Amino acid sequence: MAAGRCWLPALALVWGCAGMAAAAFTTVTPPVQACSELSHRSCEECLKNVSCLWCYTNNTCIDYPVRSILPSSSLCSLSNARWGVCWINFEALIIAIAVIAGLILVSIAICCCYCCYCRKRSKSRRDDEEEQLARKREERRLQSLQRKHERKQKHDEIRKKYGLLQDSDNPYSRFENE
Repeated sequence: MAAGRCWLPALALVWGCAGMAAAAFTTVTPPVQACSELSHRSCEECLKNVSCLWCYTNNTCIDYPVRSILPSSSLCSLSNARWGVCWINFEALIIAIAVIAGLILVSIAICCCYCCYCRKRSKSRRDDEEEQLARKREERRLQSLQRKHERKQKHDEIRKKYGLLQDSDNPYSRFENE
């Protein structure tokens, strides 16, 4: 019971320390500049803010149109738009992401098909092996029975030759002393 009382204050202490640590690590972030204020500067300065889009045609920094997935061509053409990094245009970025996503999907599909095919193939292979083992087992059993029958016949012939074979009608006979 004493152990049950100890863990509750310890938990409260840890919880309180975690709260104080979180409060100590919170920093005040400077207010983010509007994208339009960063126009006619550099692409790197504009793209420090992830909600901005740089257009090389007129060197403007624009708010990224979050309502549409791709920026409209009236805003900036895809080949001249930069988002995230300055060294790759938006068109190439979309193509690269599409190619990578396509490769991932194709590899997942290939893995699934391969696994299903192998699983089915290994299951049928196991069934074939079990069937083959059962046939061999049955053959060995039949061969064993045949050898047993042949041995019994040989033994009966030897017993008959030496007069040791008993009649099946009267298995009990009188023992004769000579």
